Amino acid sequence: MRFPLVSSALAAAALAFLAVPASTQDIVTRRPFGTLREQAALQQRWLQHRMDSILPGLMRKHGVEFWVVPMREYNEDPVFTSLVSPTTFAARRRTIYVFHDTCAARAPAAPGCRVDRIAFGGSSQGGVYEAVRSARAADGPAGAQGQRQAELWGDQQWEVLKEFVEKRQPRAITINSSSVWAFADGLTLGEMGGMSAALGQPWISRFNMADALAVELIATRQPDEERVFRRMNEVVWGIIDTAFSNVVITPGVTRTQDVVWWMRQKVNDLGLGSWFQPSVSVQRMGATGGGGESELGENPVIQRGDVLHCDFGIVAHRLNTDTQHMGYVLREGETEPPAGIRRALANSNRLQDIVVSEIRPGRSGNEILRASLARMRGEGIDGTVYTHPIGMHGHGAGPLIGLWDYQDGVPGRGDAKVIPSMWFSIELQATTPVPEWNGQRVRSAQEEDVIVGADGAVRWAFGRQTTYWLVR
Repeated sequence: MRFPLVSSALAAAALAFLAVPASTQDIVTRRPFGTLREQAALQQRWLQHRMDSILPGLMRKHGVEFWVVPMREYNEDPVFTSLVSPTTFAARRRTIYVFHDTCAARAPAAPGCRVDRIAFGGSSQGGVYEAVRSARAADGPAGAQGQRQAELWGDQQWEVLKEFVEKRQPRAITINSSSVWAFADGLTLGEMGGMSAALGQPWISRFNMADALAVELIATRQPDEERVFRRMNEVVWGIIDTAFSNVVITPGVTRTQDVVWWMRQKVNDLGLGSWFQPSVSVQRMGATGGGGESELGENPVIQRGDVLHCDFGIVAHRLNTDTQHMGYVLREGETEPPAGIRRALANSNRLQDIVVSEIRPGRSGNEILRASLARMRGEGIDGTVYTHPIGMHGHGAGPLIGLWDYQDGVPGRGDAKVIPSMWFSIELQATTPVPEWNGQRVRSAQEEDVIVGADGAVRWAFGRQTTYWLVR
């Protein structure tokens, strides 16, 4: 199988093409998502929609009246990238975001019902927040004004927050502190201490946690993001297609790290980001331990007859992909992999079918895992399921469906439930004895991104691999 968008036949020309001066065609080749300015405009629309339409519903769903998210520069809360514009890369000294549901004590349809969004420190994020400054900065001699303004960016911000809290009189103050979810545990010990000292009682006694608010805000995706995510997966497939071909691999010469760094460089050339170092590994007949580093070394030369595997992801629009595909290096005279090796991929495909069919809103990750593994064993497949959410983070917010070393369920993080409009990476493996390799077991590890739609239906973000990429 060859991917039509970035075919191996065109890949060599595309690589050479990168050396020529920019042209319309070159821009399309090198900028699959447009210019940075175009990308930022789209992400800003996504942010506005998230704040206007998604956040209010989640606050009401989880009974949150008053949410406070403080942070300092370079020690941002995990929810930060879901709250700010694409042109904001870090908090400014101290930034405190406050969300107040003025409808908490009334019906959401009441006149003037809204969620106020306040930023103490930083900017309005393109008009998404009301940026608040204290009038104290203008008091006193002009020479002291700069010092007072600097203070307002630091510890003085707590006093501004206290004034706001006393004015709004919330019944409860939700903070991001969790022993289960990193995504809901962004309040550092220092920020907690500063806020507590400033607010004092009775406000400290009104602090509470609502893990699901931060988790679901990060996890919830928008329909317009799906279009970009599909294109991202399309680009990933195109890069793997070329990486697992004769354009990059010469059997008997090319090493696995050569392929890894070609992939990293290609991502960079396209103006995209990486959230982890790609990996490329081989399984080889006779290497009965699975063909790992202990037998073949950490950077083996790729040989004819090898089964290839890659783990690869890209970043664009603050979104992440995660993909694992399989390849095969044809022996002389072969036109396709041996039947037993093809069967290994078919078994992992079948396990994908099982897991995807078990995912639906309202079910926990542990429930999906148990049901999937029971069906897998009933069909005689020897496999493992370790599927995770994806989106604003590679290993994203939401329920885990197993971990490679937690096949009986994942306490806490596996108990969360699937929600509509979220994404998953269907990550798993099936191990199959191959007769052509004297019964040696071949591990087919696959990972493919899926979308859980607003209607709860699950579909592949772009597609799923059903035949090996071939090096001829």
